[in-house]
Amino acid sequence: MNCVDSSAWLEYFAGGPNALIFQPAIEDTASLVVPSLCLLEVAKRLLRQRGKQAALRAVALMVQGHVQDLDAELAVLAARLGVDHDLALADSVVLAMARACRATLWTQDADFAELPGVRYIPRARSS
Repeated sequence: MNCVDSSAWLEYFAGGPNALIFQPAIEDTASLVVPSLCLLEVAKRLLRQRGKQAALRAVALMVQGHVQDLDAELAVLAARLGVDHDLALADSVVLAMARACRATLWTQDADFAELPGVRYIPRARSS
């Protein structure tokens, strides 16, 4: 299973330098876990930057995976992981969902760089 965080989704939708690295995890929808929080983050960013149609197209692709909602059990796990690894709220929720689903977390977020079960790809620098 794969879990793709918002930074990786946005890189993919923007066609950024790392988009091709994230493409296999994103396009294997049968093995894709999508935290509902990532739907919110990606839709909000795309609404602001590119408008309603771009946001709707992104969400239509994202919901082809297994959308995972935050429940009480995941919230408690996220709280523990957030404290243990000094993560922001959204990061702790995404990590908790990946762990609960036994999924590899794909990200460009350096806060995850050293954590087990994470496929961290550093952001490509613009030239």
